[in-house]
Amino acid sequence: MVKLKRWLVGLCVCLVMTSVNAEEHVTVLFLGDSITAGLGIDVKDAFPARIQAKVDSLGWLVTAVNAGLSGETSSGGLRRISWLLKRKIDVMVLELGANDGLRGIDLGLTEKNIKEIITRTKKAYSDCEIIIAGMQMPTNLGPEFTEAFRSLFGKIAEETGSQLIPFLLDGVGGVPELNLPDGKHPTAEGHAILAENVWMILKPILETRTE
Repeated sequence: MVKLKRWLVGLCVCLVMTSVNAEEHVTVLFLGDSITAGLGIDVKDAFPARIQAKVDSLGWLVTAVNAGLSGETSSGGLRRISWLLKRKIDVMVLELGANDGLRGIDLGLTEKNIKEIITRTKKAYSDCEIIIAGMQMPTNLGPEFTEAFRSLFGKIAEETGSQLIPFLLDGVGGVPELNLPDGKHPTAEGHAILAENVWMILKPILETRTE
């Protein structure tokens, strides 16, 4: 009987500790397209996995969830977000819009979709921090469109109270040796730089969440 009571007490302690750990654990959702997905490279080399390696090295209870999907548009992301939000998230790194631009989708729709993704996320988890990954378009699409697209992400970030990575591909875009032969998707080495671009914005947020 004494042994049974000790076992039950031990079980209760374990359950309480598991519950506390679950509450303390921070989940970062990376919602994006082929860049987030790590097209053309091993997924362990994609920047979300590199972020996971960084938090692991610091001993932080953080899980990075890679919800990147090749070919994804802002409309596709909006269709997926309700399903993705079934899992509680604390931070979302939103990398969508590049495929919209390349396909000539009206920027008004892109803006509407991204804002709606943020709205639904905040409705589900009001304390979720949103980080928008800014992107840019090739200059051959015309100066007016290029500038409108570039400024779109900063505009959305300001209007929604989100954090902003000015240009996710900073230091990688247009550098042949850091991109695959298609010239659009980073190599593993390129993703290492992307991870640093994300980390500059993400690290201070996670520091406050893991104190």
